[in-house]
Amino acid sequence: MKILDVEAVYGWKAELLARAVAPGGKVYAQNSEAAFTRVKDRLEARLKTPAAANIVSEVRPFEDPAPSGMHDFDRVTFFYGYHDVTNLGIDRAKMIKAFYDALKPGGELVVGDYSAKPGAGASVAQPLHRSDAALVRSEIEAAGFNLSPTAISSRFPRIQERPTRIPGLNRSISTC
Repeated sequence: MKILDVEAVYGWKAELLARAVAPGGKVYAQNSEAAFTRVKDRLEARLKTPAAANIVSEVRPFEDPAPSGMHDFDRVTFFYGYHDVTNLGIDRAKMIKAFYDALKPGGELVVGDYSAKPGAGASVAQPLHRSDAALVRSEIEAAGFNLSPTAISSRFPRIQERPTRIPGLNRSISTC
């Protein structure tokens, strides 16, 4: 299994994912240049541990998070950072399209963030570090993802069966 962990920061989520996909899987821990500068020493220390043997650090922009030419990820994860990209003025539509393009048919997108009150929109991204689930959902759906009825979380439903360019193939996308 191959996973792209977006905004990996210090790598604790990437390490958990790496343990789950070991021994044959690989986790690509993406950070923006600004984030990497802030967390470099702690992330690099983590990457020297045996548990991180199958983690690859990637310094890339949010709008292009996957390593060049890689479009076969089983899963893209983005935990606790959607509010950050909202606050930073990142082109979220371009970012979500990049998630879409990075996934192979049958892959999953998993997004989880701190939840704002319904209807808050982007207004609480900076002051409260929260995301409005309806806003996140609408932006993900606008990229072509379809929500699944088998949601695990009560706030961010699962997303699956995104349309693909190949007839008869679907990609399963989820948020939590």
